[in-house]
Order: sequence, then C-alpha cells, then structure tokens
Amino acid sequence: MLNEILSARNNVKAKMPLIHCITNPISINDCANFVLSSGAKPFMAEHPDEVREITAIADALALNIANITDARLKSIEIAAKTAAKKNIPSVIDAVGVSCSKLRLDYINRLLSETKFSVIKGNIAEIRALLGKKTKTVGIDVTEKQDFDECVYDASLLAKKYRCTVLASGERDIITNGSNVYAAANGKKEMALVTGTGCVLNVLTAVYLSAAEPLTACAAAAVIFGLCGELSDSSKGMASYRANMLDRLYTLTDKEISENIRLDKII
Repeated sequence: MLNEILSARNNVKAKMPLIHCITNPISINDCANFVLSSGAKPFMAEHPDEVREITAIADALALNIANITDARLKSIEIAAKTAAKKNIPSVIDAVGVSCSKLRLDYINRLLSETKFSVIKGNIAEIRALLGKKTKTVGIDVTEKQDFDECVYDASLLAKKYRCTVLASGERDIITNGSNVYAAANGKKEMALVTGTGCVLNVLTAVYLSAAEPLTACAAAAVIFGLCGELSDSSKGMASYRANMLDRLYTLTDKEISENIRLDKII
C-alpha cells in the first residue's frame, strides 16, 4: 500500500485537481488551506443554485454535515447526486449522526438515494448508521469499543452501501468490506484542534481524485496523521495547527516511508 499512497500523493501534486468542498464554516479556511498544501485546488461553494455546475467540473467532492443549515443540506444533496450521475468520486462525513435524529434521518435518506465512494465518521457515527446505540457527548465518543467489533461494524457498513468506509479513531479503520487496513499515525493533541476531522475529510477527497477509494482513505489517514505526529505541539495548539499545515506542504516521500504505521488486518 505504501507505493500506492506515494503514487496518489505525487499524482495530486502533478495534476492539481479541483476539489469541491461543502464543509462547515468553523473549519472552512483550514480545509481550503490543507487542500492547497496537498497540491490540489479547493472550491468552497455551497449555494444551492450553483453547486450542480461546480460539482460537475470538479475532480472530487467532499461533503460534511458538521454545521448544518437548510440551504447547506439542500446543497449537499444536489452536489452528491450530481457527482454520482457524473461518476465523480465523493466522500460524505456523517458528523453528529449518533446524537441528532435530524442528521441521522438525513444521511440515511441520502445514502439510500445516492452512491458515495467513501463514508467517513467516528465509530459512534458508523454504528449509528447501522442502527446501533452508542454513547457520545456531542460528536465525541465516550465509550471504549473493542477494536475487532469496530472493524466488524465498519466492514458491515461498507458492504451495506458498497463503498469504502473510513472510521476515524485512535487507529483509523479503512475498509471496502473485503479488505481492512488500520492506520495508527497521529497523536492525541490533534483532537484539541478544531476541524481536524473536517480536514481529514477533504484530504480524502483530494486523494480520491488520484486513486481508488481504499488507497485514497489510507493516504489521507497516514499523511494527515503524520502531519500531526511530526509537528511540534509544545508551544500550544495555535502553533501546532500551523505546524500541521506546514508539515503537509513539506512532507517528503522518505518521511512517509520511514514513519508510516499502516497494517493490513484482512
């Protein structure tokens, strides 16, 4: 998988793909800058009257329901269906579906009507999409899950919707229902920076423009995890956030090869 990750990363830098992102306003600036630092070009449009046109010219689509409004929900649906119709790879981040009936009902309907390349979420969100109960405070998981059980649930969701699932956590689980990888790069301080989940989502779209979904998810998890792992957090979270952005821009193939922690589980 290492060679595929490096190839996807270098293809992005060579081709500079256009990534259409409908994300939340809390993290939109960071998402745009991380897309730029990856070598791709962001387009952060979300008005319902224009997203169909913009999605149609994009190389990949990133969708996120972290901060929702009626207009944003409408735009996400239009963009998702446009991407599916035109075979543009897409990722949907099911933020908060484990703690909000509105979100869960919306995503369940969207998944029943539209094909996505990748479904992303933490394990509580993945379990919620399977109709299972879990304990959360806001979007944070508050109960420990057995890793094998997490793998089973992520694989089950991937099979249900015939897609790849990226279940973020201490070890990110990446599965298409047949193959399963676990990515362990990163460090705990990443959770103290607002929007890191949103950034992982848009980076997944970046690499979807250059690789098949399993590789794209692995590339996003490993590369962003390394950005956090190799950045200095000793001076506080503001400089740490900036360091991660710098690290994405300066990260080398050699650093990835020497520090990657990606295991094939199945």
